[in-house]
Amino acid sequence: MSPRRHYEDVRVEGHLIDSQIVSRIMDDIVELDGEFETLEFDVGRTNQDASHALIRVIGRDADHLDKLMTAVQVHGAIPVDPSDARYEPAPADGVFPEGFYSTTNMDTYVRIGGEWIHADGPEMDLGIRIDLDPATAASVPIAQVRAGDLFVVGHRGMRVIPVERPREKQAFEFMNSSVSSEKPKQQIVIEVARLLRRVKSEGKTAIAVVGPAVVHTGAAGHLARLYEMGYLGVLFGGNAVATHDVEWALFGTSLGVRLEEGTIMPGGHEHHLRAINRIRAAGSFEEAVATGVLTKGLMYTLVKMGCPYVLAGSIRDDGPMPGVITDVLDAQAAMRVYCRDAGACLMFSTMLHSIATGNMLPASVTTVCVDINPAVVTKLADRGSFQTVGVVTDVGLFLEMLANELAKPVEQH
Repeated sequence: MSPRRHYEDVRVEGHLIDSQIVSRIMDDIVELDGEFETLEFDVGRTNQDASHALIRVIGRDADHLDKLMTAVQVHGAIPVDPSDARYEPAPADGVFPEGFYSTTNMDTYVRIGGEWIHADGPEMDLGIRIDLDPATAASVPIAQVRAGDLFVVGHRGMRVIPVERPREKQAFEFMNSSVSSEKPKQQIVIEVARLLRRVKSEGKTAIAVVGPAVVHTGAAGHLARLYEMGYLGVLFGGNAVATHDVEWALFGTSLGVRLEEGTIMPGGHEHHLRAINRIRAAGSFEEAVATGVLTKGLMYTLVKMGCPYVLAGSIRDDGPMPGVITDVLDAQAAMRVYCRDAGACLMFSTMLHSIATGNMLPASVTTVCVDINPAVVTKLADRGSFQTVGVVTDVGLFLEMLANELAKPVEQH
């Protein structure tokens, strides 16, 4: 007599084949040593029509089935007979209840009182706090948990909307197949420019995540042009990018190297600290601009354009510059505000800030990561199949080409 099997039937719909949703569901079930049966599969007649599948998920026991259901849920699978979500109070400040539901970065719905409620703020690795009167749900980081708050536990009553391959012709697709330095940069630049034009036309904001290499390579001026033209609206970075930008504006060097000549200036190693001191004496970047202490550069442009910026500090910072947020949780909170409403995100030569931002972005936000280090690009590209573009190239050349492309008259496109 064969042992009793536990199963649950799930339904999934959408563009299941070209977005590889069904194959991912099946792969995850097999990877977790489970079984499946395809009970129904209605394929859309055209690439505009949705497909529908009914799949039986089979586990060895109840615990095994629960793991299988958690895995397939992120691909949009919904139990045929859904139940309301379960929830429990947080036992203490900063502590989720045991078995809490850990979020993805995709749009998520919670079933409360028979109704599907959208969980605000899609972001990976959070919990979902719910209120019952009226019924609301929100994604919350662990540091913001307060004792007694109600959080979803388990996978019951949860619905995730996976990111599907766009219906229109996707010019980014050839870039997403692999991370390589041999892809045609001009075509990539054209597509990124097209993305920024679309985001701007839709009234959304594009974020740039910027490392000091942008200044070291002499590309800060080209990045500033993107803010001046209105294609970028927010900057994320650290103390270093602001420091070396101001160092260049005041002394013509970055890390003591003359940017125009590429030669080391005697005594130039002091310039970054003198730059920090000059801005600290002014009180802020805004005061430095208003009083004429700072008259050019990327930070000058941000202040003059009224573009917000978030500078997150680190243990190695000198100074830091005024406005640098030294508490990492405060920095996360400041970045999260812009991540949740972003139209696109461009990341330039900063591994830690890029990874941090990538973890906070909803899956629907198209992200472009440009770095000379393939490992950085690979790590960021792995967070999404369709919405992330990785470009291995010199960030200075890329930014110059992008700024020049966007400066062209619209009729040329």
